[in-house]
Amino acid sequence: MKENKYSTAPQLIQDFIYYEQIVKGRSELTVKNYYNDLRTFFRFYKLKNGYVDKDTEFSEIDISDISERDICSVDLLTAQQFMIFIKEEKNNEQKARYRKAVALRQFYKFLTNNKHLFEVSPMANLELPSPKPALPKFLTLEQALEMLTHIDSPDKKRDYCIIVFFLNCGMRLSELVGINLKDIRKTAGSDGNEIYSLKVLGKGNKERIVYLNDACVAAYNDYVAPEETDPEIRQASGCRDMSAQTDALFISRRKTRISNRRVQQIVEDALKKCGLDNMGLSVHKLRHTAATLMYQNGVDVRVLKDVLGHENLNTTQIYTHVSNSQMENAMKNNPLSKVKPKK
Repeated sequence: MKENKYSTAPQLIQDFIYYEQIVKGRSELTVKNYYNDLRTFFRFYKLKNGYVDKDTEFSEIDISDISERDICSVDLLTAQQFMIFIKEEKNNEQKARYRKAVALRQFYKFLTNNKHLFEVSPMANLELPSPKPALPKFLTLEQALEMLTHIDSPDKKRDYCIIVFFLNCGMRLSELVGINLKDIRKTAGSDGNEIYSLKVLGKGNKERIVYLNDACVAAYNDYVAPEETDPEIRQASGCRDMSAQTDALFISRRKTRISNRRVQQIVEDALKKCGLDNMGLSVHKLRHTAATLMYQNGVDVRVLKDVLGHENLNTTQIYTHVSNSQMENAMKNNPLSKVKPKK
């Protein structure tokens, strides 16, 4: 039986975590962040109300004894004092404070609407610190092409296919790792040509279809095709062994589904080999690269929203800002940009 990570949390917090994970379909990372943020808040609550000695190490404060009465005694003022505490005492940046405020609002919304412990949530008027909108880092077209020429490993066909999928489909790490062989389908298009489509399982267990372009199809066939002609080739290169108990597309040398960390290492190695490892890039930046290149080459932002699996258009709008920023820099880099009228 899978270990319950939250068994020592107060029951109401456990109920909230399970609701978010099972009913709302939140990812494991999201519910983990919710729990950590609520734990931080109730550690502050115990410290503020004298439940523990002031010299107690903050990270050692246990919240398992927080009662329903404690949770229901929390008011807006306590939450506001907490926001000041994490800013001044814990040096939390705006983004971290925003996330903790969201966790509080969601938790007390659950207690109000689902548990009926309040008529109106005490956090309804808790203001969210506005996170500074940061423009995403991404590779230029030239850098992306350079990266694809520096993939050299014993599992080159697999690793090349992974990076091509990232750069062309703009998928998340968890989405790529979760791809199964049956998720890729080949059908006949209206013009008689074959069309490859990929079913992706995104955030909140929401499915979407991504159509594979020529580069993805070529990389996929190069990686998969040897199994049809010579199974030993695929097995030797770390690809799917027909006897393995997995139908994952991308697998490890142990014939199991490739891990998130291994994919991150593959991307890190490729970036290092082409001299781009000092730019603060990561797997997620390849998603930004795909989105930026698509937008710059005429893909409508509403279509891009569906390709990326965003819930709302506001999330996708950041790529329009990237383009505006580039246009601003282009004007600044014009060799005539410093010319001034003679006096």
